[in-house]
Amino acid sequence: MDTLVSLLALIIGALFIVWLIWWYVKRQKTTNEPAPPLPPSYPDLLTKHVGYYRDLPDDKKQEFETRVSQFLARITIEGVGVTVNDTDRVLVASSAIIPIFGFANWDYYRLTNVVLYDGNFSKDFDETSERNVLGMVGQGGALQSSMVLSKPALHAGFDIDSSKSNTGIHEFVHLLDQADGAADGLPEYLLDKDHVKPWLKLIHTKINEIKANQSDIDPYGITNEAEFFAVTSEYFFKRPDLLQEKHPKLFARLEEIFQQNPTEPDKHIDETD
Repeated sequence: MDTLVSLLALIIGALFIVWLIWWYVKRQKTTNEPAPPLPPSYPDLLTKHVGYYRDLPDDKKQEFETRVSQFLARITIEGVGVTVNDTDRVLVASSAIIPIFGFANWDYYRLTNVVLYDGNFSKDFDETSERNVLGMVGQGGALQSSMVLSKPALHAGFDIDSSKSNTGIHEFVHLLDQADGAADGLPEYLLDKDHVKPWLKLIHTKINEIKANQSDIDPYGITNEAEFFAVTSEYFFKRPDLLQEKHPKLFARLEEIFQQNPTEPDKHIDETD
């Protein structure tokens, strides 16, 4: 009996591995397929709503459009209680592409769909619970391959260029953080190993400054290292000029992690030294 159980376990394990290989190959094929052209209205929507895109030189705008198109061709965007329109799609895709624009071949390989809600929601999506969540990405269970965003919060992140907040970018940075297997504020795929300890030390220094009311960084960043990374990434992409002025060491480390300098969008990271 034990032998039969072991044999069945081996067969199931082998089938799972075969499925993973098939899924990975299929996903790579999809990723490498030429992106369909963007609808004619999308560049205008990007220009109107996405300050990051407006600041790019023309050649990088074309690259950004291509990557938006690739993202939208692969990811399903749907609404719960709301209709999803072209502006929603552009803002979700921009939230995804901005943090990875410094990497030519990055893919949110676990993500399959983004769900928009008509407002804030609770962590368990219970209408009777306190609805104070703006965005959430899955780390297991039903949300393993999904992201949930408040549609109003998504739009608010792009409507005010002077703000330091962007819910969409925040959640996609969490996905980047999770790529090494843990949402811990240490994006090990993106951070040189020699800089891990200095990065952690910098995080804790900045968290202590927030706790002492000596910082303009969103207090939500004191929740844990993962939230600090996401909050300061919003700041980095929304107000890079201000972050560089007020927190130069933090700016330099995020510049290294994301391989881009939003204050100089016409230059590659290697040219900004």
